[in-house]
Amino acid sequence: MATSEWWQKAVIYQIYPKSFNDSNGDGIGDLPGITAKLDYLKALGVDALWISPIYASPQVDSGYDISNYRVIDPRFGTNEDLYRLITEAHTRNIKVIMDLVANHTSDQHVWFQQSRQSRNNYFSDFYIWRDPRPDGSAPSNWGSYFGGSAWEYEPMRKQYYLHYFAKEQPDLNWENPLVREAVYDLMRFWKAHGVDGWRMDVISGISKFTDFPDYPTPNNESFVVGALHANGPRLHEFLQEMNQEVLTPFAMMSVGEAPGSTAHNARQFVDHTRRELNMVFTFDHMDIDHDHNAPFPEKFHPLPFDLVKLKHSLSEWQNILFEHGWNTLYFENHDQPRVISRWGDDQQYRYQSATAFATVLHGLQGTPYVFEGEEIGMTNAYNFELADYNDIEVTNTAKMLGTAVTGLSATELLAAAHKISRDNARTPMQWDATANAGFTSGQPWLKMNANYATINVATDRQQTQSIFAYYQQLIQLRHNAEWVTAGKYQLLLATDPQLFAYTRTYHDHSWLIVANLSSANAATTALQQALGKQQCGQLLVQNYPARQTLAAPLQPYEALIAELK
Repeated sequence: MATSEWWQKAVIYQIYPKSFNDSNGDGIGDLPGITAKLDYLKALGVDALWISPIYASPQVDSGYDISNYRVIDPRFGTNEDLYRLITEAHTRNIKVIMDLVANHTSDQHVWFQQSRQSRNNYFSDFYIWRDPRPDGSAPSNWGSYFGGSAWEYEPMRKQYYLHYFAKEQPDLNWENPLVREAVYDLMRFWKAHGVDGWRMDVISGISKFTDFPDYPTPNNESFVVGALHANGPRLHEFLQEMNQEVLTPFAMMSVGEAPGSTAHNARQFVDHTRRELNMVFTFDHMDIDHDHNAPFPEKFHPLPFDLVKLKHSLSEWQNILFEHGWNTLYFENHDQPRVISRWGDDQQYRYQSATAFATVLHGLQGTPYVFEGEEIGMTNAYNFELADYNDIEVTNTAKMLGTAVTGLSATELLAAAHKISRDNARTPMQWDATANAGFTSGQPWLKMNANYATINVATDRQQTQSIFAYYQQLIQLRHNAEWVTAGKYQLLLATDPQLFAYTRTYHDHSWLIVANLSSANAATTALQQALGKQQCGQLLVQNYPARQTLAAPLQPYEALIAELK
């Protein structure tokens, strides 16, 4: 596959606006706050910003419930603030990617307010309505990702509407061509104002299995979330139409969030000959610590980190998409906790953990995504009590405590939330050691992580061991070394429980990427045997000083990238 598109050599930085930088002291991050930090992002070296939703919203699900797609929510500023941000970013050669939430809207959107009123107006079929069963119950046993039924009864229509997420987030009916054209039109609107591309929220869910068959319920569950929630029969038809109508004509980058997708069916999304999307976010590698046999929600029953599973998942995507599509590379985003707290050691080996996981990720083929704070090694927030959480997954689960549904006590839920909750990523950005980490002069919308006095941008950039500086090296390597973009991947030591090692080969030259993802020394004997006659040449990146060969064991979370000779 040719590697000539700008996004193939790019590193994209995700901003969760509410938590990035507050310019007016109201405790909520905003667009002028982002604009004020563009020089910081330029210094890091990133090529584009993905900005999580900033549209008008009641904020039931942190802005993923949109009530007006063409208006910026006043919490974040104005449309003019966004236009200025785009202009200022472009002057620094930084592109702007917006979030497209097209599976559902807010129930406060005018489309839904009209749709709920009757079965025979212009908007009646903008959403998915079904009659009750004869006994008055929901049309099927489909569950919401946030718990409970995916169906909500609307007395005005005497029907149920479908919502994969909160009941305030009704799903759009993509079977209706008027809905599709309305979505394409809002995409054109933002392109006209300079937006360079789209991250598409849960895009694999837009096509439904419209007969809504009941799921089997082997555990006697009332409501089930399963495979039928994604990859419906017309999904790829809809994406090809979107590509034809908007993406290709306006040269807009696209990355889809695709729950329920595997490396095999991902090729349907991203093979350039199919003209759908440029790349999709995989969830495979982020689910390796989910206990799929646990009660709902399974993510709050986390399993220990399993490096072998991680290697298998990432390798499968590298191999299957090579020359057939393009990977997204990430460990953190607004829906994932901090990777060093989840799978690494954020105490004794915080610098080493942060740089080791970064090395593994940034050596792969694909486009890396850096989530705000990841570049300074921000950690999970262990100072939260259950009452401090804003994450709807935690708050909904807390309401079910004491029932047979979750199988969790309050103590167990808190421990799981400390490890896996989305709020671990959403705590405000830690800029310096002043009050509220320099994020706001007011009261932060979400509790601060207690460690901001020691973990912050200002402190990190002054350190000899600076995580920010290490990320700069990785980003520069991607920009300058063609093998990072185009080289073939080969996993080494697939079953080794400590070492993640692989090679990238391009034009008869090879490079080694290796990290010890454990807190114990890791012998390198098997690695040297796997490399055979190849020896380490020039070390391009390393997070421990003074290593020249692979003779000595790798120290805890030691990582390096070396040319092989």
